[in-house]
Amino acid sequence: MARVVELSYYPVKGCAGTSVREAPLTPAGLAHDRSFMVVSEEGVYRTQRRNPLLAVIRPRITPDGDHLTLTAAGTESLHLRVDTSGTRQKVDLFGTAYQGIDQGDDAAHWLSDLLGAPSRLVRVPPEHDRVTDGLTAGTSGYADSCALHVISRSTLDLLDRRMTDRGAGPLPLDRFRPNLVVDGWDDPHTEDRAHRLRIGGTELAYAKLAIRCAVTLVDQHTGTRAGPEPLRTLATYRRARQGGIAFGTKYAVLRPGTVAVGDEVEVVGWGESEL
Repeated sequence: MARVVELSYYPVKGCAGTSVREAPLTPAGLAHDRSFMVVSEEGVYRTQRRNPLLAVIRPRITPDGDHLTLTAAGTESLHLRVDTSGTRQKVDLFGTAYQGIDQGDDAAHWLSDLLGAPSRLVRVPPEHDRVTDGLTAGTSGYADSCALHVISRSTLDLLDRRMTDRGAGPLPLDRFRPNLVVDGWDDPHTEDRAHRLRIGGTELAYAKLAIRCAVTLVDQHTGTRAGPEPLRTLATYRRARQGGIAFGTKYAVLRPGTVAVGDEVEVVGWGESEL
């Protein structure tokens, strides 16, 4: 029987995640997931691709979403009251224009000092109506694309074995920044074909493969790029037909609710892999 064994959400895009035992699942994913984003002074998104130090920032948000704390080693923590009603401004995420609510000069100064580049913090406005792509349309906050990123333990174990065979050794799970990890699927990459999932009272539908980027090269504890793995090994067996290296799957939320570690993951619809 397949079950959820890990749940994580990432309040600030590109920053460290928060592991939880249970979380509300909204149409946009786990509650508070990627609801904030660090941007340049011009409103252009920042991610670990160009700003790997984002990884060392550990956000904590209260369950009601009213207060956000940012911490990083060697610097004083920043405590913010979240603004959800301020002036909207245009922000750029992968060339698409969205709206964001600026969270003030204190956050801007704290982030700019840490990252060594002028930066500001914005929040998704309540009326955010983004539509995500893939086989099943959905929505999300400032995630790269879809609401939920899912990986199975057998998929990770296969990669660990292949990297070990190449003399590289295994990598920690946090390199892949999943929202949900499933154990109990014997075949690696079952998530490629599991196109409809029921978890507790929630339901997910397959959107697309997760195409991996340079973020997987970043040590999530030091905020430094740490070599060619895992992309070098993944390139030997996970090249997608439409380009890129695929590892894990993105899902849209069909039925919101609550998900918890230990919940059964039932596949109620299968499909062909897009690899």
